[in-house]
Amino acid sequence: MAGILALAPPALAQSLPYHADPDAREMLPSLTPIPAIRFLTTTDFPPFNYRDQSGELVGFNIDLARRICAEVNVACTIQAWPWDQAANALSDSQGDALIAGLAMTDENGELFDYSSTYLALPGRFVTRADALDGFRPEALAGERVAVRSGSAHEAFLERYLPDVERVGFASEIEGLNAVQSGAVAAWFGDAMRASFWLNENPDCCGFAGEAYFRPHLFGQGLTIAVPAGHDPVRHAIDWALVRLKENGALDELYLRWFPVGFY
Repeated sequence: MAGILALAPPALAQSLPYHADPDAREMLPSLTPIPAIRFLTTTDFPPFNYRDQSGELVGFNIDLARRICAEVNVACTIQAWPWDQAANALSDSQGDALIAGLAMTDENGELFDYSSTYLALPGRFVTRADALDGFRPEALAGERVAVRSGSAHEAFLERYLPDVERVGFASEIEGLNAVQSGAVAAWFGDAMRASFWLNENPDCCGFAGEAYFRPHLFGQGLTIAVPAGHDPVRHAIDWALVRLKENGALDELYLRWFPVGFY
């Protein structure tokens, strides 16, 4: 994945994410309780956290964790765990924070607190390049629109665009390939996944219209989990996220890892 990303030109005109709570800038962290932040992660979530061909732990989350520690000026360790053990390791105090896309479910909420969202995952339409100009979702009434079967994005179309003809596919890639072949007029789904497909098919298609942020359907986005009650660590992370946005480091990471932006 890293090799593919390196070949893509930077998308300097992208819309850039900003989700950190600006009030966190006032919560200057007390560094006494946290001489270090022990981050836990996994190796199965590219491009966020995975091992490259040399076995090194890399990804957007890995770079972000290191930037957070540098901003707070504390020592930093990052340890990889299998996905099915990572949350238990955090609850057993084998780490201070888990940066691996742990969902904000009711069950997890009993064990963990969460940082501010640092990257939301919106839904977006993709069409062929010749249909991008003047795109209007309402004009898709009666048209075939690809979507992953049983997904929250299918529920979105059913609720907000009931007049489109939804065409279900088993995966996002199958639906996007249907746009490329002309079998459907558009695709709607997870914009982050689509961004990597578009990176490999730059002349075919593109994002059409706006990004749709619907937390009740698409989730709260990516956050960092900490053991419940560990407020010094959580406050330090939130404070660092605001600072990283203000000094441009968060934007730099986004442009590096997502050359085809999905906002």
